[in-house]
Amino acid sequence: MEKDTMQQPDELEIDLWEIFLVLLHNLALIISVGIMVALGAFLVTQLFGVPQYESTTKIYILNKQENNAVTYSDIQLGTQLTKDYAELIQSRFVLEEVVQGMGLDLSYEEIAKKVSVTTPTDTRILAITVTDTDPVTAMQMANAIREAAAVHIMNVMDIQAVNVSETANMPMKKASPSVLKNTLIGGMAGIFLMIIVILIRFLMDDTVKTPEDVEKYLQLSTLAVIPLNEGEPDGKKKKKKVKRG
Repeated sequence: MEKDTMQQPDELEIDLWEIFLVLLHNLALIISVGIMVALGAFLVTQLFGVPQYESTTKIYILNKQENNAVTYSDIQLGTQLTKDYAELIQSRFVLEEVVQGMGLDLSYEEIAKKVSVTTPTDTRILAITVTDTDPVTAMQMANAIREAAAVHIMNVMDIQAVNVSETANMPMKKASPSVLKNTLIGGMAGIFLMIIVILIRFLMDDTVKTPEDVEKYLQLSTLAVIPLNEGEPDGKKKKKKVKRG
């Protein structure tokens, strides 16, 4: 038992070394497949990827008491209500009003997928982001949602005003898809999949190729090795041809 226990670490080390050698032997193939997949991802993203643009507008909402003085309770209450404001901004009432006002051919579900509301950490500012294939439409939709949401929030929450922290910007660069990101992901995926294929083929291959494999897997010692010289018949044929010439 002790002898078998002592041999297990050696066998594990030999297996890992063999795997390393197999991967090293197929390194050129692994890199080639990675480059090919990365090139494919680059071409697909460049040719068939639909550009998406993001435009963001920000609002600031703060309840005030009747004396118009901002207290700590007002700030704390405003922080707790940011989630309520976000729900009101993305409500059906606001989004459908924007669709009708801009004359968009979109359903509520379709425009809801384009809108996201976030709150920067430790702030009471709400950022309304709209994603669209047209940068101008994204900017116009963001501003329209902000205006409709401000009126809806004042009516529902009984707030006097919603302050505009930042108007929607005109996006000059596409937000997605990222050609560089997709190319890198494609290359890494190709390399990873090729390594898996090579390892599976290596682990599934149970053929005996060397005398060392006989001793390792069959636990038998080889008495003799017969070399195979496959090029010998061809060599004799060549010599005969030379004698005839």
